Amino acid sequence: MRKIVDLIKAEPRYQKNIEYGEPRYGHPEGKVKFHIADLEANLELLAERNISESDYWKLKFIIHTHDSFKAEAKKDTPVTDPKNHASLAREFASQFTDDTDLLNMIQFHDENYNLWRQYSETGDYDKKRFQNLLDIIKDWDLFLMFIIIDGCTAGKELAKLSWFIDEVGKHKKTRVDSSWVIPQEKFHTKKD
Repeated sequence: MRKIVDLIKAEPRYQKNIEYGEPRYGHPEGKVKFHIADLEANLELLAERNISESDYWKLKFIIHTHDSFKAEAKKDTPVTDPKNHASLAREFASQFTDDTDLLNMIQFHDENYNLWRQYSETGDYDKKRFQNLLDIIKDWDLFLMFIIIDGCTAGKELAKLSWFIDEVGKHKKTRVDSSWVIPQEKFHTKKD
């Protein structure tokens, strides 16, 4: 997987797209490349929990693909729309792996936020949508590690992470729990 991450980073389309972005709600770092740098720092913090080398490189793969196509995406589209940034990222990632679970993680990496937003606004969330996610993702340890890596950055609500991890824990057995959430004082913020 290390070689694949190197191939991704060398892709001209990837290199162009990571220059995209301005500071905004949820992403005060602005450009995608700064978000990637923050996530790589979070991966190093999670690596202290003795995650496997295989999981480390799978997480690195997701880090470098999940948001790298926002520049080409149509805003405010459903997660499965072909023009959604997650769909575009999945399509790109499929050129480097046929691991369906990894591709699903890339496709559905923002579902925790979507479900949290529903819950925080109404006190409930779409149970069918959540069940769909529970059925689609196979390696819940890896997916929750990524959700933590992606969610422990400046501008993001940490409450959503514990809520989502706890909801998953009601249905799936995982070694990842709320204690894995990175404390805000350890957040890395990369800027120009």
